[in-house]
Order: sequence, then structure tokens, then C-alpha cells
Amino acid sequence: MTDRFTILDAPEEFLSAPLRLTVDLSAIAENWREMARRSGRARAAAVVKADAYGLGIEDVGQVLYRAGARDFFVAVPAEGATLRPYAPEARIFVLSGIWPGQEDVFFANDLVPVIASEEQLAFWMAVLTERGPYPCALHVDTGFNRLGLPLADALALTDDVSRPASLDPVLVMSHLACGDDPASPMNRLQLEKFRTVSAAFEGIDSSLSASAGIFLGSDYHFDLTRPGIALYGGEAVNGAENPMQPVVKAEARILQIREAKAGESVSYGATHALARDSRLAVASAGYADGYLRNLSGSGIPLRETGLPGAHGVIAGKRVPVVGRVTMDLTIFDVTDLPENAVRSGDYVELFGPSMRLDDVARSAGTIGYEMLTGLGLRYERIYLEGED
Repeated sequence: MTDRFTILDAPEEFLSAPLRLTVDLSAIAENWREMARRSGRARAAAVVKADAYGLGIEDVGQVLYRAGARDFFVAVPAEGATLRPYAPEARIFVLSGIWPGQEDVFFANDLVPVIASEEQLAFWMAVLTERGPYPCALHVDTGFNRLGLPLADALALTDDVSRPASLDPVLVMSHLACGDDPASPMNRLQLEKFRTVSAAFEGIDSSLSASAGIFLGSDYHFDLTRPGIALYGGEAVNGAENPMQPVVKAEARILQIREAKAGESVSYGATHALARDSRLAVASAGYADGYLRNLSGSGIPLRETGLPGAHGVIAGKRVPVVGRVTMDLTIFDVTDLPENAVRSGDYVELFGPSMRLDDVARSAGTIGYEMLTGLGLRYERIYLEGED
């Protein structure tokens, strides 16, 4: 069976690029359909903030819209304005809310502010007294202590006769702090608080769950779910098998294969001493490209904890990072590969279908979210899209 990430007819600039990023849009669409199915009776939105988790809001947004998504979440209004032409009939919610001076971009692009603080609510009410009815969402804090109206203030709002009649919330939402840990008692505590909120705002759509919360089951689904990382193939639940299709493959060109003797050192700080005569592949990716310094094989505090450094994949075989990752270059030990299996000009898979994103992230002591959203600007990109 042919790997769907195999590019049979790619432009020359992609085939020869120092860094390549292959994004499978059909897999993103299928992941959204899977999360919509798991959402049961609830509608599934699509979270495309941070440039669709680093993969391109224009391309990702339009394929999700064609797949059926009609509710989208972005972080800031500029993202919503970028998305609007690709999702013409969708509701686009802006999670950071609205601030003075942003009114024009909201109204011109039909964006829905998510009101998340008393200050934003007061400003929004003032806007509505001049403009008239316009939809908004209300974010209520149920224990995260990040964004959100205090629970008591949100409940009081339902009986506030002084609020303008034009205040027209179309969604009330909250966010789980520990959704990625199904055993956490925090999930049930937040659920019970949000049930109170949902009941108080009867007749208005309610939303509690992002990707992880969807996996917690129907109690957490309410009217609208907000899948994010799962759409992009990342792990949503700790310690569980990831059912989502891989979406992205990152590759770096090997610039040089070099021979080094036992006892010689590798990379900055000479922190890795070779125990044997070795062959080293120097690849054109580094921390400027989102291949984090914490992925280094040695010479960083994280390695002192016993957590191993990262691996890449060449010719179907895992090869370890040796020494420190540098700004533009990373060194892989390819001694155990047959000599004819790798040469200068070949590519190493940094993460993708053969080296799962979250496995690489764990080597850096982080999560797949950071790996994706930290992708640098130097990748040549190609987007694959099959039949919907």
C-alpha cells in the first residue's frame, strides 16, 4: 500500500527544498468527521486558532468548511478576518473577546466576540446601546482560573434587568482544565458547575468540551463541541491510544554524511563523545524551525532526568539525535543503517506517519501542540487533498 504522504507529482521546489512539510487535508477532514461522530447529538465546531495549529488557516479552514463545519473558533480577530472568505456562512467565534478599537473588524467580517471578563462585558454593552443587537458568546470560568466571567456574575446576568435588550448571547461556554486526564475529579466538578450555567441560560447553545472533553463521553458534549488538536492528528488524552489519523509530515534534507572516530565529540559544547567509529547525518533543521533544542541527545538539563533525546526516521529506521540541536542544523547517528541506505540529499522524517508527533514532543518534555504551533517559516509546504 502506498504511503499517502508519498508525493508522486510535486513541484521541483518542494522536492528539492531544505525543509518540507506535507499536510494531508483529507485526513484533517476525516478527523473532523470522526470527532463529529464522537460528539453524538452535539454539533462539532472546528478550532483553527494559531494559523490552524501551524498548518495554514486558509487551506485548513476551507477543507473543514467543505467537510461540514459551520462553527469555527479563532483566538484573535485578525484570524477570523483571514478565515471569513473560506467559511462564508459559518459562525466564527473570537476567543479573546473584543476590545475598544476592534469593533470595525468584528462587524465587517461578521465575527462573534467571546466575552470573557467584566471589563469586556461592560464595553460590549456600551457598544450595543449604540449599534443595536449583535450576537456574542459568554465564556464562564468553572474552575480553570484562566479566561471567563466568574460563575456568580454569569448567573446574575440572567436576571439583570439593567442589561440592554440588544445583548444577544448565542453561546455560553467554559473550558476543562483536566480533560486530558479522564480520572481527574476536576472534570466532574467543572461539569456540575457548567450544568448550572447551561440551565440558567436555557435556550442558548452550551459548549464545554474541546478535543479531550469529547472523549469523556456524552455528559460533556452539550450542544456544541470544539475539537482542536485531534483534528490535526495530535493526542488529546494522556496515556490512551490516539485514534486520529496522522495529518502532517515534517522532513529535513541531509546536507552531509560525515565519518567520525570513536572518542570524538559532536556539536556545541562537545557534550556527546562517540563510543565507536560513526557515520553522522547533518540535517537542515534546528530550533529556528521549531525542532526544539530540548530534543537534543545531550548537553541539556532535560537529558539528566533520564528522558531520551529525539529520533528521526531514515529509510524506515529510527535514528537518534546526537549532541545539541542548533539553530539551523541537527545531527543524527546513522551508523546502524546500511551504507547505501542514506546519502547527502536524502531526507530525514522529523515527525509524521513513521515518527508520531507526540512521541517527538515527549522527547522535548512538551506536547504536540507546541511542536505544531512552533513550526518555523522555512518549510516548503504541499497540501494533499483527496475526494471528500
